[in-house]
Amino acid sequence: METFLLNVDPIAFSIGPLIVRWYALAYLAGFLLGWKYCLRLVMKQGDKRPNADDIDNFLTWAAIGVILGGRLGYVLFYNFEYYIDNPSNILKLWNGGMSFHGGMLGVLFAMFFYAKKHKINVFELSDIISAAAPIGLFFGRIANFINGELYGRQTDLPWGVVFPSGGDLPRHPSQLYESFLEGLVLFLILFFLIKSPKHQVGMVTGVFLLGYGFFRALIEFAREPDAQIGYIAGFISMGQILSLPMIIGGIVIVAFALKGKLDFETNRVK
Repeated sequence: METFLLNVDPIAFSIGPLIVRWYALAYLAGFLLGWKYCLRLVMKQGDKRPNADDIDNFLTWAAIGVILGGRLGYVLFYNFEYYIDNPSNILKLWNGGMSFHGGMLGVLFAMFFYAKKHKINVFELSDIISAAAPIGLFFGRIANFINGELYGRQTDLPWGVVFPSGGDLPRHPSQLYESFLEGLVLFLILFFLIKSPKHQVGMVTGVFLLGYGFFRALIEFAREPDAQIGYIAGFISMGQILSLPMIIGGIVIVAFALKGKLDFETNRVK
C-alpha cells in the first residue's frame, strides 16, 4: 500500500533574518478574509449595529483575544506542568502551541466588553463573528497539516499520511478532516443560516458553538491525543472534554434564540 510522506517546509519564505511561516500566514489569511466577510454581512444591515465601524474597531480586540486566549488556553489546558517549569517559553509563540478553545474564550471576553462599552447587543456581534470564524479554522487546520502537528492515529486507509514526527506508519490526516468539517462545512451551514431572513438573534452563535463542538468531538476519535496528556479516564481526550461545554452552551443559546429572548437593545436577556 502506498502512503503519502509529508515533506513540506513549515517556512513559507524568508527575507534576510525575517522568517515567515505558513502558520503565521494562515492566521493572517483567517483574520483578513474573516474581516472582509464580516464587513460584507454588516453592509447589508443598513444602519443597524454592529456596523462597519464596529467590525473595523473590533478586529484589534479579536486579534488580541485569539492570541492571548489561544496561548493561555494551551498553557493551562494542555501543557501546564511544562510551562510552570519553563515560564520564559510561554511567550515563544513561534514554537507553536495554541488552543482553539482558549482562543474562543479570549474572543468571547473581547466581544462582551466591546459590546458593553459601545452599548450594542452582544449576540448580534457574536452572530457576525461566528459566521466568519470557520474561515480562520479552515486555514489554521491546513497550517497544522503543513507543520506536521496535531496528526491523527495510525491507520491503514489509503489516504494515510506519514508525518515526520509521527513515526514510520501512516496516520489519519485529522487536520484536514477538521479543516473540512470545522471550516468548510460549518461555514456553509452558517452562511445559509445568517442569510435567512427568519433567523433569530443568537441563532448563528448557538449553531456555531454546537457545530464546532460536535465536529471537534467527533474528529477526536481519529486524532492522536496530546502525548503529555493522553486519554483522560482511559477513553476521552482533552479536546472532547473542552468541546462538551460548547455543545451544551450552543444548545442553550439556540433554545433562547428560538424563543426570541436574545433580541434586546441592552446586554440583558429578557
